[in-house]
Formats: sequence, C-alpha cells, structure tokens
Amino acid sequence: MASRCLCGERSLRHGTPLFDILSPGCAGSHGRHVPGKPRSRRNRNARGAIISPFFQYFVLVVAAIPFIYYLIAIYSSIRFFTSVPRNKTQKSDFTPPISNLKPVRGLDPEAYENFASFCRQDYPDYELLFCVHDQLDPAVPVLEKLVRDFPDCKIRILYGSGRNAINDKVAKLVRLVNEAQHEVLVINDSDVRVKPDYFRTVVAPLQNPKVGGVTCLYVSVDDTTMAQSFQSMGMISDFYPGVMVAWLLDGVKFAFGQTIVTTRKLLAGFGGFQALESRPADDLLTGRLIAAQGVTVEMLPYAVQTVADYQSLSGLLIKRLRWMTVMRHMRPWGHAGLIFTQGLAWSLLAVAVHPTLAVAAFYFGTYLVLRTVMTLCVGTWGLRQKNLWKTLPLFVTWDATAFFIWLASFVRRGIRWRGVDYIVKGGMLVPGRQPAQKLDEVGVRIK
Repeated sequence: MASRCLCGERSLRHGTPLFDILSPGCAGSHGRHVPGKPRSRRNRNARGAIISPFFQYFVLVVAAIPFIYYLIAIYSSIRFFTSVPRNKTQKSDFTPPISNLKPVRGLDPEAYENFASFCRQDYPDYELLFCVHDQLDPAVPVLEKLVRDFPDCKIRILYGSGRNAINDKVAKLVRLVNEAQHEVLVINDSDVRVKPDYFRTVVAPLQNPKVGGVTCLYVSVDDTTMAQSFQSMGMISDFYPGVMVAWLLDGVKFAFGQTIVTTRKLLAGFGGFQALESRPADDLLTGRLIAAQGVTVEMLPYAVQTVADYQSLSGLLIKRLRWMTVMRHMRPWGHAGLIFTQGLAWSLLAVAVHPTLAVAAFYFGTYLVLRTVMTLCVGTWGLRQKNLWKTLPLFVTWDATAFFIWLASFVRRGIRWRGVDYIVKGGMLVPGRQPAQKLDEVGVRIK
C-alpha cells in the first residue's frame, strides 16, 4: 500500500516504510546530495541503511540451510532403518568361532551385569578376554566372580598390556588381539550390555566377503536422572541424525567403540592397534582404516545398551566437550561445517536481523516441526524408544547447549580420559603437562 509523505512523494509500506530506510526525514531532496553543501551525517547513515536489507536477506537465506540438513537427515534415517529388514538382524546360522575383546580400566556402574550379558549369548563357540592394568584394578573382583558364576563360559583375564603407550586402552587391545584364539574379533567398551542374540546379529554380515567390519548403534539402559535423559535426547535428536547423513552421503567409514566386529587379518592390514597407540578416537579410526582396504563397514539398525558413566549434568557436559574437542582435531573442516546444522542459533539470528512476526513464525515453526519429526523418526520409529514424547522438549535445550559446547571446542586442546590427562596436537595424543587438579578446575575432567 502506498502513502504520501509531507513533500507529496510516495513511499512504500513493506515491513519498514521507505522513508525510514532512506532517511529519517523527507526534507528537501530525500537524501540526495545538494551541490555546494557538505554531506550531512544523516546522508551518510542513509547510505549504510540502504545496504542493510541486503544483509538481512543474506542472513535469512543462510539461516534456512539447517532446514535443508534436517530434511536430508529425515530422509537418511528412513532409508537407513528400512535398508535392512529387521528380521534379518535377529537370527543367523553363520556362527564362526569368535573372540570377544574388552579392555577394562576401573569399575563402571553395573559392571557385573554388563559383563554377564556376554556370558549368556546364544552362540556356539566364543571366548571372552578382559585386560586390566594389574590385580589391584577395582574391576578384578567383579571379573573373578564372573568366572565363578559362569564356569561353562571361556573367560580369560589378562593383567597389563606389556606396552608403554600413550593410549592405555589401545595398548590393552594390542595384547588382547595377540592373545585371541580366533580370527573373528568382536570388540566392546566395558560399559556395554547386550541381548542373547548379539553375537549372531553382529557377526552375520561377515558372511558377505565384501564386508570387513560391522558396527551398530547404542542406547541407554535406563534414564534415571535428568542428565541421562538429556544425553539420550542429544544422541537421538542430534548425533544419530548426523550419522545417518554420513551413511547416506559417504558410506560408513567409522565405527563405534560399543561394537567393532572385524578380523585379525584386516587389523593387521593397517598395522594393527599398534598404529593407533598415540591417536585419539581409536574406534573411529579403526573403522576408517578397515574401509580403506577396499571392504565395506556395515552399520546395523540394531542397538546395544550402555550404562551412563557420569552422575551429573556437569559430568555429561564435560564428556561432550571432550568428544567435540577430539572431533575438531580429527575432522577440522567437518567440525567447522557443523555451523550449518545449528537450526536454533540461525533461527534466533534470522529473527534478530529481521524482527517481524512472519519471520519468527516461519523460522521457529519450521525448526520445531522438522526437529520434532527428525527426533521421532530416529528415536520412536527407528530405535523403538518408548515414551520419548515425555522428554521431547529437551531437544531445544540440547541444541542451545550443544551450540555453546561446539564454540568452546575451538579453544580447547586438553582432555582427560579415564583419569589420564592428554593434549591433542596434530591429530595425536600428547601427555598433558598440567597437573590433574588444574585440569579439573578448567573443566576437562572426562570419564
């Protein structure tokens, strides 16, 4: 709709009146410079104001990029969970002898139940190998009880890695692989709990000679605290959608420490775990190095359970910061690209630069709808998590928190894992120089 200004000229009303964009007033020449007169401050400001709409529209366009990512994530999740019929991930007659390898340091919550679940497998021939630092490790009494309670299960406890390595977990894996009796290896973190069909399910893809590695998803055993619910929401609404997009666009060139299935031959193909003794994210690298040998790493639509190793929200945030710090060093460009997945932050910026009801309704509305669909698609439909709707609003809080953790990761180098301090430098782990207590104070005490 057009209106007349005091000078009789027409201006347009489209959000902001034209006379507000060009100049605070209409005197004389509407902002045109009159020869012989010095340019006023008002005219200089008017020139800057003319540029501002272009900046606004640029921000509005860029702020919509996360919505495209959300749509790709939804599509990827649907493709992933329908790519393998669920009945094919439940029972298999392919049962080669396997060695289950588990490096252990300290005592995780509910450790006995976690370990015992591997002794109840519906599988004909397997052995369980545990490696601890020494006989004083708090996990030793639990492991000895396991041996007594399951006399028919082949269980061996190894003491010490026999190696002087920066990454103690990987050093233990070196010995575990050397001590294993079988060619097929199933590797798990110590906080994993599985169902009786686990070994049959995760080993089955290896009957295809093109498959050289297998990994799978993981969910929490039971969310009993707000921190655990918060973590589960972050995994379902944020982490797994990103994994599905990677699966669709680039295939699986990674593995999760909760499940790595491969063979001794393929481990030897990249130099064995010895090659990873000074590297962070050994599970991710193991999957990448297996795939680099020309075989496929398959990610199953099957989930094991994990028991939370943190007791508070601060513990969760520190753990998340550790992971994000490692990822920044391992995948710098991919980590920086996460800026285009931050839908909440971009929606807030869009409204800030163009504060109209229409813009707020579009960006916040689209953000909430797509994030809700994405979360329910992965959690309720894909992973079959019950009562997810009760904690669904947490994804907004998670997105805000994850954004600030992402920012903080750009200024972090130090991490702590299992009580040991490290600095990540050039993709390698370097022993930390700071005292442990000082690291605790600045918030890098992890796990």
